[in-house]
Amino acid sequence: MSGLPKIGYAGMSHLGINSLAAAAARGFEVLGFDPDPALSGALSEGHLPVSEPGLADSIQVHGEKIHFSSDLADLGACDVVYISFDVPTDDQGHSDLTPIEALIAAVSPALRADCVLVVLSQVPPGFTRGLNRHGSGPFYQVETLVFGRAYDRALNPERFIIGGADPSQPLPAALATFLESFHCPILPMRYESAELAKISINLCLVASVTTANTLAALCERIGADWSEIVPALKLDARIGEYAYLGAGLGLSGGNLERDLATLVRFGDAQGADMGAVRAAQANSAQRRYWALDRLHETVLHRADAPMIAVLGLAYKESTHSTKNSPALALLDALRPFPVRAFDPLVTAEGGWHPLLTQTATAMEACAGADAVVVMTPWPEFRALSPAKLTASMRGDVVIDPYGMLDSTAAVAAGLRHFRLGAG
Repeated sequence: MSGLPKIGYAGMSHLGINSLAAAAARGFEVLGFDPDPALSGALSEGHLPVSEPGLADSIQVHGEKIHFSSDLADLGACDVVYISFDVPTDDQGHSDLTPIEALIAAVSPALRADCVLVVLSQVPPGFTRGLNRHGSGPFYQVETLVFGRAYDRALNPERFIIGGADPSQPLPAALATFLESFHCPILPMRYESAELAKISINLCLVASVTTANTLAALCERIGADWSEIVPALKLDARIGEYAYLGAGLGLSGGNLERDLATLVRFGDAQGADMGAVRAAQANSAQRRYWALDRLHETVLHRADAPMIAVLGLAYKESTHSTKNSPALALLDALRPFPVRAFDPLVTAEGGWHPLLTQTATAMEACAGADAVVVMTPWPEFRALSPAKLTASMRGDVVIDPYGMLDSTAAVAAGLRHFRLGAG
């Protein structure tokens, strides 16, 4: 290897594309490999199948360092190759590792003997040690991308967690050079520790989410306001200013659900107590239908043929993903009722709801609605005028879990405003 190593990414899904763009932005020549020629061709022409803030601009700016291909032979020029395909999961959080195993089997013979193979896809403990390959590696690297912030986190990681057969040995030069260019701590550890570290990070996040949801539900019943309590918690050094304490509609997106399912499976097999994990799963399932409960209380059984407006279909803001989205669960529960929906990125699919109309704007969706439900906290929804909503709607119910509208202004405009954690 002379100069900077060439970095390859095998699997052009959300994970691979964002990681590739960050590597190019750090000055490395990168290859994005995918066995699908149509996908490689589309990427070469600048057509991205995923949406993330800053991603398209970065690929355009650093395009001279990026090459896409569906030819395995091109991987032979790489010094480091990441397996970077997103692991598919079902609605219960169970992972299907078959595509990852097939990709590794296809890619490995094409690599040089001194090429470093790194599994970036999330896999369960024990997976990477089971890969037998001579030469450097394989290694496992924990990915900590977040939908809606994926490119930024790929470009500016907090740390690198690297699993290897012997963490006391130095990393291969090519991999070390690449990782050190990001100027963050590098934490080598054994395979199983690294694989479990990713799940551990997510379980701590789940614990915060579950705590926030549990206490927010209590606030609603006793007249407290969770948003008033959160600043006090963040000033406690044992909790911290970056603690995730926002109440929500249960776990979604697939990654957290997968990690809980993995913990339950491993814990049950080893005889470990997974009661806390199962409690988090139960809490998530219950919170998913918070908005539906409010609709039943206020509109569904009190109005003739109620029209419901749903604002937001993505599972969170700044992403196109609808994996386990609470909005889709709500649409399924509202099948007997006409629904108008708006989302700035997501195009509704025909099977989601038989009486669904997707509109071009949020206000168009709200026109004539008996209730408006804000299911995704897109920043643009903060600009909605309560007075204009009152004038446009037939009813007066706004179910706004994340508090996108100012409650005082909403009430002053004559709306009944419901948000998570507020009595």
